[in-house]
Amino acid sequence: MYADARRYTEPRLPNQRWQMYSANPTLAQSIANTHQLSPLIAQVAINRGADSLAKARDYLNPELLDLPHPLEEFLDLAFSIELLESAIASGEKIAICGDYDADGMTSTALLWRALGALGANINYAIPSRMHEGYGINVRIVEEFHAEGVKLILTVDNGIAAYEPIARARELGLKVIVTDHHDLPPNLPPANAILNPKLLPQSSPYWGLAGVGMAYVLAVTLAQQLRKDGLILRSCLELFTLGTIADLAPLKGVNRRWLKRGLAKLPQSQLAGIQALIQVSGVSDTQKALKPDDIGFRLGPRINAVGRLADPQIVIELLTTDNPGVALERAMQCEQINKHRQQLCEEIEQHAIAWVEESLLDLQAERVLVVVQPGWHHGVIGIVASRLVERYGVPVFIGTYEDDTHIRGSARSIPEFNVFEALQFCSDLLGKFGGHQAAGGFSLPAENLEALQTRLSQFAHQCLQPQHLKPLVKVDALADFAAIDAQLYQQIEKLQPCGIENDSPTFWTPDVRILEQKVVGKNHLKVTFAQDRREQLKILNAIAWRWGQYYPLPTRLDIAYRLRENTWNGNTNVELELVGARLPEVMS
Repeated sequence: MYADARRYTEPRLPNQRWQMYSANPTLAQSIANTHQLSPLIAQVAINRGADSLAKARDYLNPELLDLPHPLEEFLDLAFSIELLESAIASGEKIAICGDYDADGMTSTALLWRALGALGANINYAIPSRMHEGYGINVRIVEEFHAEGVKLILTVDNGIAAYEPIARARELGLKVIVTDHHDLPPNLPPANAILNPKLLPQSSPYWGLAGVGMAYVLAVTLAQQLRKDGLILRSCLELFTLGTIADLAPLKGVNRRWLKRGLAKLPQSQLAGIQALIQVSGVSDTQKALKPDDIGFRLGPRINAVGRLADPQIVIELLTTDNPGVALERAMQCEQINKHRQQLCEEIEQHAIAWVEESLLDLQAERVLVVVQPGWHHGVIGIVASRLVERYGVPVFIGTYEDDTHIRGSARSIPEFNVFEALQFCSDLLGKFGGHQAAGGFSLPAENLEALQTRLSQFAHQCLQPQHLKPLVKVDALADFAAIDAQLYQQIEKLQPCGIENDSPTFWTPDVRILEQKVVGKNHLKVTFAQDRREQLKILNAIAWRWGQYYPLPTRLDIAYRLRENTWNGNTNVELELVGARLPEVMS
């Protein structure tokens, strides 16, 4: 009844802003001719930075990238290798301190496997998310010392851990920091620091995640010991899993190594990855996985454990060679992820209801701060991302740890720097950290109202009203006639797609809706038609979580990505709707 009543009201459409890339038809045609591509795909390559024939060659064929050796780039890498070689030769205890997210857990598993295969006496520890928070701490250092550890390796953490690392050195332990987070004003007093942020942004290694830095260390050590044949494939597979799950930029060496790793994952030699593929529904007949298979299937099952349970489950999954143990751990990941999905859905609906009932003027506030008791702080960051998609403003979401303290997460839009915002509010906060797009924080509950006011002040300094709409980046204008299986196959040339190498988004103006209906969990299924030169081309589309916009107006400009849909043995190219607006003649 509600949907029928809406037919007679003003149509609701996503409140979006579209950003169109500038077309370069001359260069696009040259790239298209050189590489036997559609000009549409060539234009996408230009939009991703391949703005010359030479850059297009490297982008489309990452193996041609001129890659300096890691020993030339990372000043402390040679000394790190010396420390590890010495520790392995003398049988000294080495301990890894990891992290509880997918990057930290895959980094830990990678180095544990690699160093173990190279003969090291190796162990690991991961801090408690619930009780200790992120990164190496003094307790872990002192426990390592009590256990007789001589060399500590941090992975995906440590660059800001000045006090714990100073304590380790005081106790006579050697420390190698491998991390990828932004550099603090004072670097910790480690024996060696490996961090791509110490390199110029032009370096092909600059975008490495924590697992990428661990991969560089492991492979370089194995090559120095002339034992790289033992570990290369397993390290590459774990690098691939962790890099995509951590949302690292898919360019530079990441792009080159991921292209190799994604081709190997379907026939993984690691029991844990095979078990993950089995329980997550990814087809083991695929010749290569796509980043979305990891980003939406494998990665969340790993990340859910770090958010809600014991990271040891994932470490055992990724380090065991026993298929039975691997399947058991993968099933645990599956159950924990289902619980995570349920929690996210409940918290998201609760947050939306609170926002709607509060009658907040987000145009005036320019930031959304929502704090409620009883939410699980392990998943509120995911909910923050969904609220950003819905409302188009920076979101700071939190829950009460007790009566007096709040713990929260933040997610942002391009024009708003989360870390700078947290610094602007530092006198109101306890611990905080983050970067441009995301962050975490804690504060005394009595400071909540002051925090809301201060964040709104900061938002007014950097955001204009036109920024407060979800952004859709549009690559190129496309006719329906150009959309076919061949064009979809050419998108493979752009893979791996993801962060900083988005899948292509095309747009088509003034299309007709022939049919539309709400399906599944509030998704919208639509049949579109375009009349061009007396030819009618019909395409089906899916719009995820767009049920609230039913029914759409009968004529629209649409922005979309391409997807394959297989049903009853037939495979067709369909549209995945990401944007819709009234045609200019109607708006």
